[in-house]
Amino acid sequence: MIRTALTLLFSFFIFLTSYAQQDTVAIAKDSTKIKEAVISNSAKRIYKFNVKEEIGPPVWRKMQQAFEEANDWDADLILLHMNTYGGMVIHADSMRTKILNSKIPVWVFIDNNAASAGALISIACDSIYMRKGANIGAATVVNQTGEQMPDKYQSYMRSTMRSTAEAKGRNPEIAQAMVDASLAVAGVSDSGKVITFTASEAITYGFCEGMHESVDEVLTENGFPEYEMKTYVVSSLETFIGWMINPAISGVLIMIIIGGIYFELQSPGIGFPIAASIIAALLYFTPLYLEGLAENWEIILFLVGIVLVAVEVFVIPGFGIAGVSGIAFIMTALILSLVNNVGFDFELTMPTQIINAFLTVILATVGGFFGSIYLAKKFLSTSMMSSIVLSSVQDKAEGFVGVSSSEHEFIGKQGVASTILRPAGKVEIDGDMHDATALTGYIDKGEAIQVVKYETAQLFVKKVTS
Repeated sequence: MIRTALTLLFSFFIFLTSYAQQDTVAIAKDSTKIKEAVISNSAKRIYKFNVKEEIGPPVWRKMQQAFEEANDWDADLILLHMNTYGGMVIHADSMRTKILNSKIPVWVFIDNNAASAGALISIACDSIYMRKGANIGAATVVNQTGEQMPDKYQSYMRSTMRSTAEAKGRNPEIAQAMVDASLAVAGVSDSGKVITFTASEAITYGFCEGMHESVDEVLTENGFPEYEMKTYVVSSLETFIGWMINPAISGVLIMIIIGGIYFELQSPGIGFPIAASIIAALLYFTPLYLEGLAENWEIILFLVGIVLVAVEVFVIPGFGIAGVSGIAFIMTALILSLVNNVGFDFELTMPTQIINAFLTVILATVGGFFGSIYLAKKFLSTSMMSSIVLSSVQDKAEGFVGVSSSEHEFIGKQGVASTILRPAGKVEIDGDMHDATALTGYIDKGEAIQVVKYETAQLFVKKVTS
């Protein structure tokens, strides 16, 4: 329900709708990997999904949509057209699980590369076909700079590759050696070299069913006399979501969120800064939520932080636990929503991702804070504000007189708080009621007070301690 509501709401803001497109082609044959139950003389339905980008949240989300559409279309075969250097292990694992659990047979045609995460996804398929000159393997887990990750990451990948190969009847030792350079496979590789196969080598060792030059050739030479093809097409909405989760765009949205909140707190009642902040928050969290990055609890944490800051500003004078906690909650929610994590489990999260998220939020927050101060000064000097803000000078030469300075006589006098001063309220001095403001903190009704200064026609008092 939440995901559906956010999707509809996000669609409203960007005024885009997603339309599936399709194109049809004719020709095809079957493969030995497909059960005889799906083979017939009638035209078969082939659903093609392109995997030609870094493995991550976008391609994982698209795959889910593609497989759902293939099921709704009653496809006889799903064909992955692959060319990738790899990507994030957590999403590659999700994609290979999706393939393993698919009721529809899944083939993959490796157009050029199926490296790292791409190799894991390919091995999960029922049949693997490769173009001459293509490669598969090199599945060692590395960070964004290409440095090998600690063994706990390699151990997880070794196990996943091994179990996936076993599930598809392929040599699990070879699959494991695609990750671990220390493993030697007799007759295949010497210890100290991570396995990467060419197309012909992959055929020799059972990691490829055939070498072909195109998708059409894969289908034509593997058993389909004719077929109808439908290709997954990225919608305008998907394209816009991909653009919105760009770190630069996320940074700008954070600036608007923080700047709008600060601007509204400094100039309450204007309205549009907080409206801009709310819209920016929706545009920030919704794409990240749909992308699988932001979770429900992170959004709730952000909202709780906003409430705590508001309570600190409008209810509890000064700046204490509520305000500090609120800021901490807001910053934590903004940072974690940019990071792949399940709760506080960062087992498969690259350290650089956390650092990049932290820097993005901190820099954007600082920019939003100072930007709001600058814009506030500019805004108050605009012609629009001049019509609602008094800017004329009441010159004494024109007959204006100042306020009597008799109130200065109250400095040093003591009295009693007639109402709670939080920070403003009323005090009683010498039997008379006066408006007053607590100099620091707040003062409860009935407590003794002393006038400490008089400014802008206002008495400032402090609590008298016995």
